[in-house]
Amino acid sequence: MLTFLCAFAAFFAYNIVTMLVVFLCAVTIGVSSGGFVVFYLIVVLYFIGFVYLTLVWQLASVVTVLEDSWGFKAMVKSKELIKGKMVLSIFIFFTLVLSFVLIRILFKKMVVDGWSVSSVDRTAYGVLCFLLLSCLFLFGLVLQTVLYFVCKSYHHENIDRSALADHLEVYRGEYVPLTAKDVQLEQYQV
Repeated sequence: MLTFLCAFAAFFAYNIVTMLVVFLCAVTIGVSSGGFVVFYLIVVLYFIGFVYLTLVWQLASVVTVLEDSWGFKAMVKSKELIKGKMVLSIFIFFTLVLSFVLIRILFKKMVVDGWSVSSVDRTAYGVLCFLLLSCLFLFGLVLQTVLYFVCKSYHHENIDRSALADHLEVYRGEYVPLTAKDVQLEQYQV
């Protein structure tokens, strides 16, 4: 939760600074032809910074779970980890965003605006879009975790499996893994 709040603060500060820059440029340059070029440049730089902050935040969420750091410390750690694998991170990010947009378009066309299909078909498409979106979110979490391990491997950082298992033991709660004896089925006569 602390990592999320730190990421929120970073995004908030980033947006405030961007609004101040846009305001100052609008006041000093105005709406001349040069002003549109500067505004376009600000939008492109804002988008690049937004993607970078999102990548750092997503990896910081994984760092928070798998390591003993949280908050700004986790964000700094993820910033360090992401160096060298930025292209892969951006590719994963845009692939997930593109998949999300395609599912939204499918939902809008088939469920919201699906006037030519029956209500049963619309419901089926709605359930399909829900399942696709759920799978996409879970797949994104798995990809973020895999990216974390790829980045750690790239930086030649040691991944201590026993320490990681001990650290993750806290999240398991009251879960007790099944043994082979628990899973055996009884034989029934029909």
